[in-house]
Amino acid sequence: MGEAKQDNDVLSSVYSTVFKESENLEGKCTKIEGYDFNQGVNYHQLLKSMVTTGFQASNLGDAIQLTNQMLDWRLSDEPVADDCNEQERDLGYRKSVTCKVFLGFTSNIISSGVRDIVRFLVQHHMVDVIVTTAGGIEEDLIKCLAPTYKGDFSLDGAYLRSKGLNRIGNLLVPNENYCKFEDWIIPIFDQMLMEQNNENVVCSASKLVARLGKEINDESSYLYWAYKNNIPVFCPALTDGSIGDMLYFHTFRNPGLIVDIMQGFSYSFDFQLSE
Repeated sequence: MGEAKQDNDVLSSVYSTVFKESENLEGKCTKIEGYDFNQGVNYHQLLKSMVTTGFQASNLGDAIQLTNQMLDWRLSDEPVADDCNEQERDLGYRKSVTCKVFLGFTSNIISSGVRDIVRFLVQHHMVDVIVTTAGGIEEDLIKCLAPTYKGDFSLDGAYLRSKGLNRIGNLLVPNENYCKFEDWIIPIFDQMLMEQNNENVVCSASKLVARLGKEINDESSYLYWAYKNNIPVFCPALTDGSIGDMLYFHTFRNPGLIVDIMQGFSYSFDFQLSE
């Protein structure tokens, strides 16, 4: 009898654990439902359905919703603060004030075909400020001079080096691309050094990037459109890449060019305060 009771107690404990009464999630959580293609291909509804699809699709859906909130926001959506001045209380003015969109990305975004999406956003003034890495600058410029190719993640580095190729993930960049980049950028540094000496002009990192966007003069470049649309590009570590190598090599060929990194930080801070 004792053993039977013990077995029943264990069974009861297991049963209560496995079949524990569920909390009611109705109205508390989003139901998982995918897109029904019987409705045809409605891109708006398809993207909207990502939120309810689950896994990584829901993260994408959340990002889409947040982006739409940024694009739709107006100062008029917010209550008027007690310390607002007369202009800030004007409804027309409040409707005109939109969200300032900062777009940040690493170099691999520009190495890949996502670069063309970034270019579209900048071309059509859908972002207000860009923050990126040195690679995010130089990869855009290099692609204007020579193409990047599809490779494979598993390609051997030593083998690629023997062929004069560089691997970025599953992308291939020939050494020749960097040679073309050097041939293109060094004369620009020469010109900037002459302006620095003759006109006492010292560039910040952001001003240098804008200059490069102007000089590349290529509509496939997001930097070209950033320059044309007066969208500031901040790159706190501009020397941490091929551009840094080119600046270093330039000091041997034609020494004296100054890029004032701290001026860029000050400009960034002043920009945020003024806006």
